[in-house]
Amino acid sequence: MLRLLTTLGRGFKETIGWKRLGIAASVLIIAAAVTTLVHTLKGVDTGIILTALTDIAPHRIALAALCVVGAFCTLTFYDFFALRTIGKTHVPYRIAALSSFTSYTIGHNIGATVFTGGAIRFRIYSDYGLSAIDVAKICFLSGLTFWLGNLFVLGFGMAWHPAAASAMDLLPPAMNRLIALGCLAGIGAYFVWLLTGEKRRELGQNGWKVVLPSAKLTLLQIFIGVVDLGFCALAMYLLMPTEPHIDFVSLAVVFILATLLGFASHAPGSIGVFDAAMLVALPEFSKEQLLATLVVFRILYFMIPFGISISIMGMRELWLNVVQPWQERKRLSQACTASATVRQPIESRQQRIRQLKR
Repeated sequence: MLRLLTTLGRGFKETIGWKRLGIAASVLIIAAAVTTLVHTLKGVDTGIILTALTDIAPHRIALAALCVVGAFCTLTFYDFFALRTIGKTHVPYRIAALSSFTSYTIGHNIGATVFTGGAIRFRIYSDYGLSAIDVAKICFLSGLTFWLGNLFVLGFGMAWHPAAASAMDLLPPAMNRLIALGCLAGIGAYFVWLLTGEKRRELGQNGWKVVLPSAKLTLLQIFIGVVDLGFCALAMYLLMPTEPHIDFVSLAVVFILATLLGFASHAPGSIGVFDAAMLVALPEFSKEQLLATLVVFRILYFMIPFGISISIMGMRELWLNVVQPWQERKRLSQACTASATVRQPIESRQQRIRQLKR
């Protein structure tokens, strides 16, 4: 039996492979989301959407914007935690914050976050002597923080309100509760595995090796992920229509599931996938009102941070590649001029001395 499974596994890697399977899954998710979104948006009145946009109270938009700021501030600790975990203590917090913010916002909005986000991280951290392997470790640990936080919140949310996920996954509430308990049990098993010893926490081979955080630090890791998700879900909750009423936990479950689908699709900004999931999972709300909420959330969480990140990276590249070289050339030119000015009187004196000796 073991030989059969090994043969099947080898055949899977040679003929299909995880990379092709991931691409196929992303395409299927995007295709299903677009189909669902087109079907859902039939008959939607644009005028009602514009009216619904004006109905969102300005103070709720302001509070949601503050929550988004809180989410991105928490996001900066993803890279900072990862850097300290792999022992790169010489990289200051401001650089970790810059890398975490820009890599997430640009990578998530462009799509294929693993590659785009990794490229931005390497561009920033290479100035501090970090290699591509170091950046890969940071990406891995940051992703681990994200997934631990998601599974923890999703596990508790679905265990408490299993029916909240039923509209999206079409599973009965009892099955959703079992899935939630399975997520929490998986996190518990991960903690037990971490407690078995430091050597067990080493992952990787052939020069790529990362030591996972201890059980104590993993609690901090989960806390970072939970706070980040809490701010994001609260921002969405503040923008939701007041009628009909929905409790925060139910919305958080739907929001996290929609977010995970968006990440799994690798679509730029989760466009279409996140929106379709929210519309399907919340049929009790008017389509126009929910679309207005999604538009405002996209502006606050996707468009504005993306514009800020592009501006920051553009100014950084301009400073590093244009301004600093110009300043260096100017400094060298001034130094050469000063040296020539000092050398000229000395040479004149030497010439006069030689003339007197003659």
